[in-house]
Amino acid sequence: MRAIRENGWVEVISGSMFSGKTEELLRRLRRTEIAGQSVAAFTPAIDDRYGQAELGSHAGHTWEATVVDNTPDGVRSIPNRLDGESVVAIDEANFFPVEIVTVIDDLANEGRRVIVSGTDQTFRGEPFEPLGQLMANAEYVDKLRAICAVCGEPATRNQRLVDGEPAHIDEPTIQVGAEETYEARCRNCHEVRRD
Repeated sequence: MRAIRENGWVEVISGSMFSGKTEELLRRLRRTEIAGQSVAAFTPAIDDRYGQAELGSHAGHTWEATVVDNTPDGVRSIPNRLDGESVVAIDEANFFPVEIVTVIDDLANEGRRVIVSGTDQTFRGEPFEPLGQLMANAEYVDKLRAICAVCGEPATRNQRLVDGEPAHIDEPTIQVGAEETYEARCRNCHEVRRD
């Protein structure tokens, strides 16, 4: 594969919870820092698990970030918050509205490297937009897998738990949480209550 060198592009890191998406994003950002490239990182206001103004992984690594309202106007404000950075990182893109797709395309069209991470499936096992659209538009896509909390097989699904039981299909799509609320599960062990 030939690396893109002189144009902008989009990289998407997707997968289930606990698959290492943000850790991979942070690894790529550390490499850009080593290369002397300037970085602007953004995180949605709704995700306050690791502190308001930083990207954070379950492993405890962090990177300073600008908090953006997860509204259409908040997303459209991202280009105005840049100060010439050549690399733009956006964590938890699944929490942003569909307007993020156009903003990311515009940033890449301006010659920037845009690195995006996010969960690609809801707890129901359905596509978590706008990740599907971002994956379709990206030059590079990596789908990471976790380990199923039940059987130990590769996990690609997010199991939401309510009082230790699988969430009902009618629960809201977005509920920020970590190990107390979610488990990584394989296709076979993933459950959604419908009763």
